[in-house]
Amino acid sequence: MKVITDKLLSLSAYSHEIDVPLDQIDIADWLFNLPEAEYQRCCVPDHVSCGATFTDDGRKMSINVEKIGTGLVIQHYVAKEATPSYCRMNSISDVFTPTGERTQVNVIWELIAEAIDGNRTRYTNKVTCHPTDAFMTFIEQHGQTFEQAAAARQAAGGDHNHRETPFFAESIARKARAKAAAKVAAE
Repeated sequence: MKVITDKLLSLSAYSHEIDVPLDQIDIADWLFNLPEAEYQRCCVPDHVSCGATFTDDGRKMSINVEKIGTGLVIQHYVAKEATPSYCRMNSISDVFTPTGERTQVNVIWELIAEAIDGNRTRYTNKVTCHPTDAFMTFIEQHGQTFEQAAAARQAAGGDHNHRETPFFAESIARKARAKAAAKVAAE
């Protein structure tokens, strides 16, 4: 499987501000301990399931199953970097069409927390998608140009990201507040 990095299938980044200081945020902890029901609430009805696991060599993974546009997508996100304020996840994602056909794309998911004024944090959810050689073959077999495929993916992916970002941010904030409250109670 070859990722074609010089072609951009889609790119979207949306931000949402939360009333939690940056030093209380832990995106990696949130991501790798995210309950399935909470994931599902973050983009109804698109989010189907999630889970955390590891690669054979011990790297953390997040598995997400979601509907983006008309495709059912299984994301196999491997952590390239996973810190409290920044996670960079990379996936060769399986995409199933409404007719049951399967192809693959490369998705880079960046989860970013930045301090802003006072005790507030800006959460940014950035998703970059590149085609694979299998995807290029797939669209060619279906009489679609790359430009058409990219336009469809940009529209669907951008819409999905726009809807899930505020819910992810608020979920991260709830986890941070609960952890801070538990710490105070324990003292």
